[in-house]
Amino acid sequence: MAKQAEVIERMAGSKPHKGRKLALEIVTLLLFILFMMPFVIVVLNSMRTNSEIINEPVGWPQNIGQLWANISDVWNNPTFNFLSALKDSVIITVLSLAVISIFSSMAAWVLVRNKAKWSNFLFMMYVAAMVIPFQVVMFPLLTWFRTVGDFIHIPLLRSYQGIIFAYLGFGEAMSIFIFHGFIKGVPLELEEAADIDGCSRAGTFFRIVLPLIQPVFVTVLVLNGLWIWNDYLLPLLVLGASGSIRTIPLAVQGFNGAYVKQWNLIMVSTLLAMLPIIILYLFAQKYIVQGMVDGSIK
Repeated sequence: MAKQAEVIERMAGSKPHKGRKLALEIVTLLLFILFMMPFVIVVLNSMRTNSEIINEPVGWPQNIGQLWANISDVWNNPTFNFLSALKDSVIITVLSLAVISIFSSMAAWVLVRNKAKWSNFLFMMYVAAMVIPFQVVMFPLLTWFRTVGDFIHIPLLRSYQGIIFAYLGFGEAMSIFIFHGFIKGVPLELEEAADIDGCSRAGTFFRIVLPLIQPVFVTVLVLNGLWIWNDYLLPLLVLGASGSIRTIPLAVQGFNGAYVKQWNLIMVSTLLAMLPIIILYLFAQKYIVQGMVDGSIK
């Protein structure tokens, strides 16, 4: 009788648990549908004509082959100039990621291993910089770039070096914060052994520390890559809307005229802009999850 009562209690207790699990699954599914709707609308409207989108903004395409016609119009459109915008976006993203990841990982390593008071102070300053809104500094940034560029005789506006330097400044704080928490879990004994073997400080970092922080390194690359590739406001301020250097988000804006908006070309160009970063995320998602989990544990 006692065993039967125990079984009944377990069955009764499992029903609310199953109900909560089902409710969470339903909420998760609804949130997934909600967040995927913009992407679905972009894909569907990429297969429609401009008049179809204007008459019915949300609807099914009548001819799927219209997608290739829209892609051809975007590819051959001199206003968009997809290849030039793709080249500029790749150059800016790759070089910005290189300087952000290398400099921030080295800075975080020094801040972790140095026990001086100024080390904690600098780290707290980086953390504080993360909460400063970009809108507060965007107009002083332009004045400062113009003044410094005239002083050093190196143009910082409408140039690759200017936008890369800006991304380094705005992306360094969050990257150092992520690296700092992860490097704390790297055993100090490994670095001491490398010093005993005669390895230099730079060699210790690149041969010992950097391979150990590979998961979080990839995480920082992808997080900053998503931001830099899709960013619109900072390139608009530093590069200008009609400059010779234009990222893909700036080029997409060319289809959004003052009187005429080519919605089908806007949707197709947006879809083309998303594809590289989606492919990057699919290949690197394993490292992203591993880096976040390891960082939270450490």
